[in-house]
Amino acid sequence: MKKTDFIRKFNVNIDMAVEAHEILRGEIGEEVPGVRMTKAEFDHATVTKIDIETDQGVQEMGRPKGSYITIDAPEIRQNDYLVHNEISEVLAQELIDLMKLNDNSSILIVGLGNWNATPDALGPQVIDKTLVTRHLFQLSPDELKGKLRKVSAIAPGVLGITGIETAEVIRGLVEHVKPDWVIAIDALAAGSLERIGTSIQIADTGISPGSGVGNQRVGINEETLGCKVLAIGLPTVVNAAIIAHSCLEGVLDELKTSPSLYKLYKGFSPNALEHILSQALSPYSNNLMVTPKEIDTLIKSAARIIAGALGIALHPGITREEYQTYLQ
Repeated sequence: MKKTDFIRKFNVNIDMAVEAHEILRGEIGEEVPGVRMTKAEFDHATVTKIDIETDQGVQEMGRPKGSYITIDAPEIRQNDYLVHNEISEVLAQELIDLMKLNDNSSILIVGLGNWNATPDALGPQVIDKTLVTRHLFQLSPDELKGKLRKVSAIAPGVLGITGIETAEVIRGLVEHVKPDWVIAIDALAAGSLERIGTSIQIADTGISPGSGVGNQRVGINEETLGCKVLAIGLPTVVNAAIIAHSCLEGVLDELKTSPSLYKLYKGFSPNALEHILSQALSPYSNNLMVTPKEIDTLIKSAARIIAGALGIALHPGITREEYQTYLQ
């Protein structure tokens, strides 16, 4: 069974554009029409940019036109403060290049997710570490001029806690605060175990909260909010169906390369594989998500990296050492 067929059949969501691109390009054996990919290498990170440029690219990728930047940095999993700072620098530069802010730009940062569920707590934890400054401009505007931009932040919770659609909460804030940009931080669903806690995605197309775990919520984007939206996410879970499919594919590859077992391989049909997967995942179907036991540490490290990058990108006039002056 092709992976695209499997994803469609089991209704599996893959949030990472770079993974969707890899799957498509691998199956068609050529570049995806209407999609451009570029790569850059750094000491502790690889940056892959996927630009969806045409309507055909939108149809192939199943995502809106725009830029999707993935920073692959396996060392996020390691407890190395200096390396994490360098990853923050790489992320910050990508944010600077995408947003092109001026000195008077105002930004609203939204930490999406459920602070009571560790794999979904990335957004709230980033907010907890973010330097917010909008209120300071009312107190000491002359002191801050040229050093800081107006940044406000909120973790609005999830529909199951508040009873309010997250997009509705943010829309109300946007109408009052009137930011030039909304930056939405959220946990994502990966298409492979290797990407959990090691890849950061930036998208200038906004985000649909909960889409990775099958909860379709109102989108948070320029169309719904009326201002530019940037989404930053880190994979924290993977669908169990993907793991089961990878295991079956591995078994079939072994059968295929073994002369004595090749007949057994030929006897497998796509329907049989589908039945095996369905039975293995019952009764949760496509709703079983898997996360590593050290997810709490990964979330803390990633939140620190992302918050640091936001500080560098949004407040270019101050150093890391000066942040503490403005924190409450």
